[in-house]
Amino acid sequence: MNLIIKDKDFKFRQTEFFEMDSEALELPVSEHIDEIRQRVFHSGGFLILSICVIFFNITHIVEILEAPVQGIKFIQLSPGEYFLSTVKIAFYGGLLFTLPFLISQIIFYVLPGLTKSEKSIIVPILITSVVLFGLGLLFAYYILIPAALNFFIGYSIDVIEPIWSFDQYFDFILFVFYSTGLSFQVPIIQIILGLAGIVSGKQMLMLWRYVVLASTIISAVLTPSTDPITQLCLASAILFLYFTGASLLIFYKK
Repeated sequence: MNLIIKDKDFKFRQTEFFEMDSEALELPVSEHIDEIRQRVFHSGGFLILSICVIFFNITHIVEILEAPVQGIKFIQLSPGEYFLSTVKIAFYGGLLFTLPFLISQIIFYVLPGLTKSEKSIIVPILITSVVLFGLGLLFAYYILIPAALNFFIGYSIDVIEPIWSFDQYFDFILFVFYSTGLSFQVPIIQIILGLAGIVSGKQMLMLWRYVVLASTIISAVLTPSTDPITQLCLASAILFLYFTGASLLIFYKK
């Protein structure tokens, strides 16, 4: 009998705790603003820390960025060009490493206000988005950038000695990095459209001809090198991601 009373008392307290927890989630606007301010402050601090760490290790970072191309001499066309380039590398590199932390802050902020079904959708989408962006950076570093640079070197090696401005080289690879990372968000856009009921996976597959044309145009716009090899690699990656996203929607009957 005592066990039954204790069990009922435990259930009552447990129900009371969850009721209090749900009420606690209904914070006033001022506390929501304070929480947003705090998370923005933490993200800004993480960004500054990342920039400082990269800047104080800039020599190793520059060596990593120069690795995709071999046998090229880099020069600076003005006295402060290399210094300004290292500042840009530190800033954009800090942004890059702050992105996962920023996503985590967004997740922690919206998580208490989501239902269980919403949590099972939004959180995986945000995490997958970060993973795909990272895969896009790796794809650009190991495939797109070497393919573009080797094309240009091989095309002009017989008549022109390749001596490049490091600042222009960094601008080139920076554009490739971010454009490729954004291109890898195609499955995320497809999943959002599928979950919203706008377009189904089967309808996406039926539009494959238009997708081939669109991926070709997008790759031509996003690749600053304009060489056919790089455009073909990026277009192939976009098509693979598109068909993967459509297949996932069909698998989950969306």
